[in-house]
Amino acid sequence: MEDKTSQFKSADIDEKGIRKEKPEELVMALAEAKADAILQRLPVSDYVKEAEPTLLITSDQVVVYEGVTREKPANEEEAHQFIKGYSGGHAATVGSVLVTNLKTGFRKGEWDRVEIHFHEIPDEVIEKLIEEGNVLHVAGGLLIEHPLIKPYIKQVVGTIDSVMGLPKAPTEKLIKEAV
Repeated sequence: MEDKTSQFKSADIDEKGIRKEKPEELVMALAEAKADAILQRLPVSDYVKEAEPTLLITSDQVVVYEGVTREKPANEEEAHQFIKGYSGGHAATVGSVLVTNLKTGFRKGEWDRVEIHFHEIPDEVIEKLIEEGNVLHVAGGLLIEHPLIKPYIKQVVGTIDSVMGLPKAPTEKLIKEAV
């Protein structure tokens, strides 16, 4: 049998078709939908026969700003509005992780929330970020690890890994529970 370690599969789901009122419920529902979509394309019976368990890990993230859930910006104008709004204020990331053991069927997930406080972000920095384009591909247009934005981060209440999309501590905990 081929080596299946660290295989990356895209879920290819319609994320906009899944709506929940609370951001915590939304990120969990999206992680579940991603797992379900990937499982439909995997030969799960092959994994059940193997001695070692195979884990499927899915996740999702949104940004919450002034009570509104933000996903990826639709365009450059929306990205500008998002980032300009964070300037001198704060936002939160809400991320989920879901671990599925393909051998046993065990599935469990958790969500994590991190608060990010910002200094004033100059317009020229916002324009450069948008020009590069990466902010168009992430929840809320938020890339706190980017060298252009780092100097304007006042405080992060929570973990950076969670803000970047995969909360390490909950992921490790879920993996231990799954095996």
